[in-house]
Amino acid sequence: MIGRSVLFGLLVGLTSIVASAGAVERCAECVTAGAGYAPLRVPGGTPLAGYGGLQRRLLFPDLLGRYPHAFWFRPSAGEHDPVGARALVLQNRTSRVVWVTLDLIAVDRAFTRALQERLAASGTVPATLIVSASHTHSGPGAFMDSALSGLIAIDRMDSTVRDALVEGAAAAIRRADAARVPALFATTRVTGPAVTASRIREPLDAEIVVLKVTGTDGKPLALLWNFAIHGTMFPAASPQLSADVMGAASALLEQRLGAPALFVNGAVGDVSPAGHGMPALRETAAALAAAVEAGWTQARAVPVVGLRVAQRSVALPRPAVSLKRCVGGWVPGFFAIPLFGLPAETELLAAAVGDAAWVTIPGELQTSFGLAIKREVRGLFGAVLLAGLSNDYLGYFMGPEATGSKSYVACATLYGPDAGSCLADAALDLFYRLAERPRPPGRSSPGCNAGGEAR
Repeated sequence: MIGRSVLFGLLVGLTSIVASAGAVERCAECVTAGAGYAPLRVPGGTPLAGYGGLQRRLLFPDLLGRYPHAFWFRPSAGEHDPVGARALVLQNRTSRVVWVTLDLIAVDRAFTRALQERLAASGTVPATLIVSASHTHSGPGAFMDSALSGLIAIDRMDSTVRDALVEGAAAAIRRADAARVPALFATTRVTGPAVTASRIREPLDAEIVVLKVTGTDGKPLALLWNFAIHGTMFPAASPQLSADVMGAASALLEQRLGAPALFVNGAVGDVSPAGHGMPALRETAAALAAAVEAGWTQARAVPVVGLRVAQRSVALPRPAVSLKRCVGGWVPGFFAIPLFGLPAETELLAAAVGDAAWVTIPGELQTSFGLAIKREVRGLFGAVLLAGLSNDYLGYFMGPEATGSKSYVACATLYGPDAGSCLADAALDLFYRLAERPRPPGRSSPGCNAGGEAR
């Protein structure tokens, strides 16, 4: 027989759920949400992107046209595990945000623009678009405009491959938009497992931020999780496509929740996985999925009214390859190869829903910048996400200490040691705008030229 106290508790819980659902249905200003998934179906023989070593390269570039989609790199040989696109569409009366995550090494500005054009051509309602790459080093290549990136790690741009990837992203967005319903939201922060290592022997950010989205009935609609880890656990020698450890963890979460799980990488410039190879990948994916699922379980979703977006452009230093940072400290600092054709500015997008806020970073930011951002804005929002590798890719953004000696990350810091602080400064400014709070005087970096507007 059920006791009175238990029965009373059940009635209170049921009343709360019904009231919450009714509140959303009556709330014309509340944020609605929809999520969707679509596979990334690329032509057979599309090369892999991420590693530039001999394991992935052809002995000679394909000057004879033997391979329709590969030039510098070997063609792929099927899928080890699915690579896909996952989308989340958020909307209220005043704002609309479309966020799509892709199992790709990165995206460039041309890819983001092509996706915008594809969505416009299909009649999709315009929105603030965020395109985030997971940074798997075993996803499809041959889709970015940059000849330099193509030579180093991605292969020469192939329009057929890029069109297929753009269409996969657009399909996920269309499905998410069609599934949009009144929603409940919650954000939580959990400590991730010890599965990463520092490339520069500096403290790392172990935080996982979990954004929980459900229907008014409590049924999962989407999960978005933010964590910094390089997608380099899947064997580089394998010719198969793979979403790497991030995709494996998201797949486990989707099996358990029955809803798309969007992975967004963080400030990942100096972060590597602690282990490599398939046994370590499976173990790491399981540990990450368990931590994220724990965050999902403890979060209590509620109706949300506010959906705010902001934008800021940032002028960048002139890009160059520093021979001192690439070859060694004995090279004079003024010896550098200027890079023409790279942008002189970039754009950061930021958005907030409920007590969660995020900002895009067009590359790989050093952990110390991300930690500094989180420390300063901790009182403004319950959780802050740094969406690395989003909307564009301009290389690494490492600080002066990390670029003071020869290393891969220092060599790949194309915009110099001061660009990271400029991006961090712009990100902080956007968070203050979203919170509608004045930024304390003396906090901004006077050497960074930036402009933009919140809306």
